[in-house]
Amino acid sequence: MKNEALIANEGFDGAAEKMESIALSLYYGNNLAIQDVPMKVYENTITALIGPSGCGKSTLLRSFNRMNELIPGVKIEGQVLFHGEDLYAKDVDPVAVRRRIGMVFQKPNPFPKSIYDNVAFGPRIYGYQGDLDELVEDSLKDAAIWDEVKDKLDSNGLELSGGQQQRLCIARTIAVKPEVILMDEPTSALDPIAAGKIEDLLQELKEDYTILIVTHNMQQAARVSDLTAFMMIEEERRSGVLVEYNRTNELFTNPIVQSTQDYITGRFG
Repeated sequence: MKNEALIANEGFDGAAEKMESIALSLYYGNNLAIQDVPMKVYENTITALIGPSGCGKSTLLRSFNRMNELIPGVKIEGQVLFHGEDLYAKDVDPVAVRRRIGMVFQKPNPFPKSIYDNVAFGPRIYGYQGDLDELVEDSLKDAAIWDEVKDKLDSNGLELSGGQQQRLCIARTIAVKPEVILMDEPTSALDPIAAGKIEDLLQELKEDYTILIVTHNMQQAARVSDLTAFMMIEEERRSGVLVEYNRTNELFTNPIVQSTQDYITGRFG
């Protein structure tokens, strides 16, 4: 039966469809982690994934660029379409997928290299033939950190503050020119001021990128996202399911499903 709460799957303000999961399920060994997730992602939008711990938010996020395949024993059913192409087709290179769909992790993870070499790392691997200095500068500017580091590009990236390290990681991600950026709780390890800078940055980045962000912070989801998907654990199989997917203001002010209402008002989760 069609879930009438999945309104965003019918379209979003005329935005072009970028990605779509179709009946997406994922197993860790025999454990069903997410079950039959249908979700459309739209260009130049920020989509937040919210829900209680263990409901499969990060698993779903990593399914969009095949990161889960790096975990032994993972089995995936269903499809993830990117520009209409199934990313899980046998002839699709997962490394190429991860270049076009970048990832920013929960904890900043700069390489133990200079700030410059952190940003230049990906382009060098992929054989970038342009002006590398210009690319590094542009990426750092796009990540809103250039003015803070332009005079110390040879310094180790690990010497930066936590918030600066996360913006450096964002610069490293966008240096290879992805189309989509996946973010798994990118501000949870940061203080409120640093987190605020990342939130401000997201609004600038969505002009050029499509962004999906997992967050446990519902206020953050309400502030930064255009669309919000609420997931929860389906009790019978203990697997994550997509319950409601809608424009963020609608989901937070007028949820259709009672469990969504219960979660955002703090009655469970």
